[in-house]
Amino acid sequence: MRYHPLTDSDRAAMLAAVGVADVDELFADTSAAPASGFALPPGKSELEVERHLSRLAARNLPAGQVPFFIGAGAYRHHVPASVDHLIQRSEFLTSYTPYQPEISQGTLQYLFEFQTQVAALAAMEVANASMYDGSTGCAEAMLMAHRITKRRKALLSGGLHPHYAEVARTVARLAEDEVVSLAPDIVAQEDIVSRVDDSISCVIVQTPDFFGNLRDLRAVAETCHRHGALLVAVFTEAVSLGLVTPPGEMGADIVVGEGQSIGNALSFGGPYVGLFATRREFVRQMPGRLCGETVDADGRRGFVLTLSTREQHIRRDKATSNICTNSGLCALAFNIHMTLLGEAGLRRLARRNHANAVALRNMLREIPGVEPLNRSFFNEFTLRVKGDAAELVERLAARGVLAGAPVSRLIPNAGLDDLLLVASTEINTDEDRAALVAELKGAL
Repeated sequence: MRYHPLTDSDRAAMLAAVGVADVDELFADTSAAPASGFALPPGKSELEVERHLSRLAARNLPAGQVPFFIGAGAYRHHVPASVDHLIQRSEFLTSYTPYQPEISQGTLQYLFEFQTQVAALAAMEVANASMYDGSTGCAEAMLMAHRITKRRKALLSGGLHPHYAEVARTVARLAEDEVVSLAPDIVAQEDIVSRVDDSISCVIVQTPDFFGNLRDLRAVAETCHRHGALLVAVFTEAVSLGLVTPPGEMGADIVVGEGQSIGNALSFGGPYVGLFATRREFVRQMPGRLCGETVDADGRRGFVLTLSTREQHIRRDKATSNICTNSGLCALAFNIHMTLLGEAGLRRLARRNHANAVALRNMLREIPGVEPLNRSFFNEFTLRVKGDAAELVERLAARGVLAGAPVSRLIPNAGLDDLLLVASTEINTDEDRAALVAELKGAL
């Protein structure tokens, strides 16, 4: 027996309230659909569905089974088995956002620890209890800068990840704010300083940037502050903060980024965990939630939800964010992996990443038709290759090597078809690097 939640009279009343004659008129603004429904195949048994999905899955080329050099904002790192074991404990796996925070001490404690780790990594004074991901965190940072400066114009670096820039532009368009996006900056030579004036609310710059370049943010920060604007520093590779100068030490006012690299697998693009940190003076304009430490009536340490400025908790016109939850389980995975690494472990991991990338770049530069473009990088760099990079990636994938990400896939129709992003993390071996070099030579 099928379950029908609504009767015909229920539907008629709903359509009348909306002011349309029938369901087809309700969906008139969407793409045309068959008037009589969808031609779906008959249902299959569970066993038949499993077999069909298994055949589909077998068409994939799993990242863990071949030499893998893809980055472009999502990076393959080794995640210790203990991380997955701990986050799958029922008290973590089934917990949700603490609407009654006083009885969620375990959740609040790990979120407090997570905030502490993020603030330390970014060299900032305060961090929140995570965002959805780095791109939405970037857009939220832009809105936060608008609130603080009372201006509504953001300047985006040409080295900002294209997805982050697109999310910022989408949010700005809906809010009727202005975004100025600089042209793609392959070798970090853009002149941001000259573009900053008293109309700018914030400058958003990424380091390491989309093309892999490390950037010194000090001059940009000084210029922003001279004009009353804020510097928003972005990163997509959290492991880099174990080696490079953190944004807070270079004068950033807001630091946002993606935490997927630590504790979280690639997972076909999500869910991920956005990291967000700022200076103490701006804490009340920070989106999301903030967990704090206190003592109870008996003097025992406890944790509280100190700030929660979301739409669900306060009047909508007073909210600083429309984000209605945080990536709690992903934040926990980040927290556990960071705790296992410690400061010394993170620094060793970062050095290994950089050393692997340097070794690979030195091998690739010897191949005719391959030109490394970066003057500096962490574990990812840009190559100019002979021909179309996207076609080259497909040819190498057919030979069992995932060579990188063609820039044209993320920045289409920009004349960058010969650029290839290559990332090398701690998971790459000497054999992996040799395989990439050999297949690249053959393909070229």
